[in-house]
Amino acid sequence: MDNGVEVGTLTGRPLFFCGIGGSGMLPLAQIAHGLGHPVAGSDRSRDSGRTPAKFAWLESRGFTLFPQDGSGVTSPDQVLVASAAIEDTVPEVARAKELGCERLSRAELLSALFNEAGFSIAVGGTSGKSTVTGMIAWILHEGDYDPTVMNGAVMKNFVSAENPFASARIGRPELFVSEVDESDGSIALYRPTIGVLLNVSLDHKSIEELRVLFGDFVARAGTAVINLDSPEAGYLVPRAAHCVTFGLKNARADITVEPDSIDQNEFGIRAAVIDNREREVFPLILPMPGLHNLSNALAAIAAARAAGIAVRHAVYALRSFGGLARRFDVIGTSAEGVTVIDDFGHNPEKCAATLRTLKASHGRVIAFFQPHGYGPLRQMGAELAQTFARELGPDDITIMCDPVYFGGTVDRSEGAERIVQLINAAGGKAEHIPAREDCGTRIAALARPDDRIVVMGARDDTLTEFAQSLFARLP
Repeated sequence: MDNGVEVGTLTGRPLFFCGIGGSGMLPLAQIAHGLGHPVAGSDRSRDSGRTPAKFAWLESRGFTLFPQDGSGVTSPDQVLVASAAIEDTVPEVARAKELGCERLSRAELLSALFNEAGFSIAVGGTSGKSTVTGMIAWILHEGDYDPTVMNGAVMKNFVSAENPFASARIGRPELFVSEVDESDGSIALYRPTIGVLLNVSLDHKSIEELRVLFGDFVARAGTAVINLDSPEAGYLVPRAAHCVTFGLKNARADITVEPDSIDQNEFGIRAAVIDNREREVFPLILPMPGLHNLSNALAAIAAARAAGIAVRHAVYALRSFGGLARRFDVIGTSAEGVTVIDDFGHNPEKCAATLRTLKASHGRVIAFFQPHGYGPLRQMGAELAQTFARELGPDDITIMCDPVYFGGTVDRSEGAERIVQLINAAGGKAEHIPAREDCGTRIAALARPDDRIVVMGARDDTLTEFAQSLFARLP
């Protein structure tokens, strides 16, 4: 992959976002708009009437929206921002090609803005990127550093009436924090001052490919922040020019915890954080549950330390960290004690972390899972099945609908029914119900007092609405 796009070539040019409402496109459009670019866009979801409040808000903030029929692309001076996976038959793509418009992927535009910053922090890894990005952003905000932040999830600390979709924060352009993606190889475009590597495990690419991508990422960073609890990540430490390490289970890490100090419940976790370089200990009170979130907190603290922020300040800031939408996001608890949780879990590691957090406290788990595409099911379906069979107990149940499908020519021959068969063959309990609405009916019928219902999946904004509708059906 080349060195990407130079910001100077984009100065003042109008940008047109194809799929502007997506979790990756929306925050980038917000940042580009905040930096002074005229921004317009289109989205299939808007045309089909999905999440209308989001698109109404965008229009109210000065974003010009068009139907996805090519009518918004009118000048060769426009830059089309579209996923590399978008087909040439999409009207905007065809029209842009006709006019000779420059076309950029989301990652090409984001990396151009990111690399222009004087001080940049990139967060990479298979799992936890959005949470750690949000934590770092909050630490910097609390220290009055005013960062610009690009995230793939809504950061609750930054939500306001003016910005209910706060997956981006517009601050100083010279201080830029962003999660970066390895799934399409675009992580190779970023040149971070600080590069955070959380973990390396199977997701969209093979382990061999991930070793190369993450190894090069670590080598390009001015300072790498690496998780020693992840063997694959720890293996890449020698590739870093400068390194700060962290880990829950590794006493040699620069940032770690006293093992006997960890105290967790379903609402949060406490631990004594050790800064081994300074030989100091600080009490962390994190208002979100799960050992994976304690590890995420250590990553953010280590990144802050690499940026010159004292560990004591980072630890204190995280006491008021509000978390992210769709990251173990509790929708509510019914009168009979049934809790509904909305969660982004979609790969084996993310799903395992969520399920382990649920199983750390009392109550049966009903896990609803909507696969985020047919391709990912082929890539990691067997590992997903093993995760649900291993992490859930004999009383728990997995309900799986068909993958979310937004069109295209993808091979749809292997679907959710195969994963359900694998879960049951491995000793778990699972049901395949093709339509999501029918899954909701089944879950509502199954629910009993003290159950925890978790709605899991990615790349579909309506999953939160589904979780809310489930909660509304509970007695």
